[in-house]
Amino acid sequence: MEYGFALATRGPMATPEALAILSGRGEQLGFDIISLSDHIVIPRNFRSRYPYSETGEFIGGGAGIGEASDYLELLATASFLAGHTSRVRLLTSVLVVPYRNPLITAKVLATIDVLSNGRLIVGCGVGWMREEFEAVNAPPYDERGAVATEYILAFKELWTSDNPFFEGQYCRFADVFFRPAPTQKPHPPIWVGGESPAALRRAARVGDAWYPVNNNNESPLGTPKQHGEYVSRLRRYAEEAGRDPDDIDLAYLVNHPAEYLDGEAAFTTNGERRMFTGAPEQIAGDIEAFKSNGVRHIVLNFQSDDLEETLERMERFAVTVKPIVDD
Repeated sequence: MEYGFALATRGPMATPEALAILSGRGEQLGFDIISLSDHIVIPRNFRSRYPYSETGEFIGGGAGIGEASDYLELLATASFLAGHTSRVRLLTSVLVVPYRNPLITAKVLATIDVLSNGRLIVGCGVGWMREEFEAVNAPPYDERGAVATEYILAFKELWTSDNPFFEGQYCRFADVFFRPAPTQKPHPPIWVGGESPAALRRAARVGDAWYPVNNNNESPLGTPKQHGEYVSRLRRYAEEAGRDPDDIDLAYLVNHPAEYLDGEAAFTTNGERRMFTGAPEQIAGDIEAFKSNGVRHIVLNFQSDDLEETLERMERFAVTVKPIVDD
């Protein structure tokens, strides 16, 4: 099992000093992956429903959010972290693929992979905020799934072909040199995020891994049983796409608040313990349960607005939970 942790791209922990300290300590504690989220602008007023909260409200979003609208750009931050780490892998969690020109994005991603000596993981998603799509002049929001799939295919062509050529609905190029190629061969692993049937089909068709979030209220994946049912669908879609289902890796993002590591179990509305909360032995058991479904990478959220508290949570997990699973 590989373990990752999320670093903030906004708020008091999104400073050069905090990012350097947290990433360095994460390497020392033996974490394998650092993840970074993606927003470019937050419209001051939006009606899009956030799929990862019970109320549909985006934490830190909406009118009057003030400084909460300040976001570090994902790819620039990943490049910064490449220079402050030496072993841990860098995960875009997730890159909203339609937001950026595909050739420029492929170039930046290849550059990060080269400068990090092959440590990039390209987590890909389609986004959820219609108003942000409109603000950055992205392709139409309602076509974002088709756009993302096409851009991912374009990335692969640029990264692997000596004479890249692509003729799609949203992206076209020919007769171009594209260098450097990524360090990883054939290319950095592509983890396709999302929990919808379309996301599963995208992962089955173009992904190296499927990377869902545990707390999507419309597509719940918070228990091993729920997750296992989705994995069965993913495997079926892979076969329909002509791929070996065993070639698709499984990753998992635990996205509820970091208090789950503070020792107190949380409970769902029906009285069941929420997975990844409670004592170290309970959390380790949860990891083992998802491991039995084939999950090989788990990304956790230790974030707090306080540096010492965030570091304490990271260390507590590394010292009290991880060794139980590793044994």
